[in-house]
Amino acid sequence: MQDYCSGGRSIARLIDCRCQHMTNCQALAVGRGGHRAIDNGAFDPCESTAMSVAKSANVDKVLIGARRPPFDSVTIGFHWATVLIVLAMFATAWLHSMSHDDAIKAVLLQTHRSLGVTIWVATVLRLAWRLTNAKLPPFPNQMTNMHRAIVKGGEYCLYALLLIQPATGLAHTLFRGHQFALFFWWIPPLVPTDAALRDAFMLAHQLGAYAFGALVIGHAGAALFHHFVLRDDVLQCMAPVMTTEQPNRDYLSGGIIRSQHS
Repeated sequence: MQDYCSGGRSIARLIDCRCQHMTNCQALAVGRGGHRAIDNGAFDPCESTAMSVAKSANVDKVLIGARRPPFDSVTIGFHWATVLIVLAMFATAWLHSMSHDDAIKAVLLQTHRSLGVTIWVATVLRLAWRLTNAKLPPFPNQMTNMHRAIVKGGEYCLYALLLIQPATGLAHTLFRGHQFALFFWWIPPLVPTDAALRDAFMLAHQLGAYAFGALVIGHAGAALFHHFVLRDDVLQCMAPVMTTEQPNRDYLSGGIIRSQHS
């Protein structure tokens, strides 16, 4: 009987110590205005208690440094294939304008025209995939609504020019009224010659090329700025092989608590 009572008192003391420990943890979690420093992966024995207190206080806490999921593999494949084709199209157009050899100019024009048809078809397939099965990462938390609108506008303009540029180039070729080479085939004249429409489509194609070039440079420059200056995961979402060590910053009620790499 004495052993039983002694054991009961020991259990009571253990429970009392446990409750005291949890009380101290809660005080630590909510102390100093509710701010909790987050060390580099250090184990916090009161972490579960602190999380419960934060949840009960409805604290809005956003982890800014968290990695977003990347684009799906099909979207990534379409993107980088488009990049390569666009670079090849600009290269063939520039070489065509610089060359004085008619045979070389004909080959470059045939290559440029064939790449234009290829990228038009690829863009249609890419848009179809995007509207049906694509998995797109969310915008970064720190991106403002204005910034998001600019990004969306630039993206829509790029898609539009990827469809418009091949169309205006092919229309210019058709209204010349001559046969032309496309891939490995010769296409006979399909419409009669119309000099006015031919010149109009040529002007539209040239202006579109300048606009497209400016958008491509801006798009690439923004991606590099995010990667090397802001050091976020914008480029990494489209190129998962690239990694960036970025600071993990916790925001609590709108204020930075601590930056791990500051």
